[in-house]
Amino acid sequence: MKIPPRALPPALLTGGAVCFTVFAWASAFVSIRSAAAAYSPGALALGRLLVASLVLVTLLLVRREGLPPRGARKGILLSGLVWFGGYMVALNWGERLVDAGTASLLVNTGPILMALLAARLLGEGLPPRLVTGTAVSFVGAVVVGLSMSSEGGGSTSVLGVALCLLAAVAYATGVIAQKPALGYGTPLQITTFSCLTGTVACLPFAGQLVAEIPRAPLSASLNMVYLGGVPTALAFTTWSYALARMPAGKLGATTYAVPAVVVLLSWILLGEVPAWLTLLGGLLCLTGVAVSRYRPRTRKDAAVRADAPVSQPADAPAR
Repeated sequence: MKIPPRALPPALLTGGAVCFTVFAWASAFVSIRSAAAAYSPGALALGRLLVASLVLVTLLLVRREGLPPRGARKGILLSGLVWFGGYMVALNWGERLVDAGTASLLVNTGPILMALLAARLLGEGLPPRLVTGTAVSFVGAVVVGLSMSSEGGGSTSVLGVALCLLAAVAYATGVIAQKPALGYGTPLQITTFSCLTGTVACLPFAGQLVAEIPRAPLSASLNMVYLGGVPTALAFTTWSYALARMPAGKLGATTYAVPAVVVLLSWILLGEVPAWLTLLGGLLCLTGVAVSRYRPRTRKDAAVRADAPVSQPADAPAR
């Protein structure tokens, strides 16, 4: 008798969603460097969101998931305005005024804010491993940021710093608003309608986008399309999938792997050989993520595994 294939374990699916999100968001930093040279902050945000909305609405129609339940709409509205809309505009603008290292350092305060807000507003705890892992990763982000700033000459602007901090606050606030909404709707529903909300909020930049498209090089426009399709449409959906199954603070800590992946992708795709200090910072980021996600085996877990029935081969005789 042929045994039907088993579904993938939920933990494996969640881990896969987290890994895809981290790599996609890391690749976004590389793509933004090309697109931002030809598009203004608001136009780039709107173009990215328009592409993402098209992809997400198509997926929603194919899956026939329909409108989100009423209980999810408050979280969708807040998440769409501050994260999909405000975060993208503020980050695009801020990165024009400060160097990439400073921008990445400031934005990486987001997971810390997220953990604190989750503990205060969602009742999530702050376990020692999460606090320790977050601290180690943040030190790694500081090292990466400082090394990148020293290599690029390090330019700062008060407005640029404020915009990057605003982006970090918007990122944390958007995630905390999204978490309760996922208790009512599916990840695809929440992501799609949050993205549509952000798109509507960015419509005042439509004139800039229309004027800049004909002047932009093809590579910049293709990068904008990529930003909308992969790091936004697909990665925000996989993020929502993981967020529905993990505490917000713990999931936020995993995004500290992004700076390490950015360094790796820049090395591979752009030929930018990182300094030893940058590599050290990336290693610290990954170490902190590993510490925050480590869950020691308890006696209860061992007992459950010991009592679990042993599966028999397909051709084993019945007892």
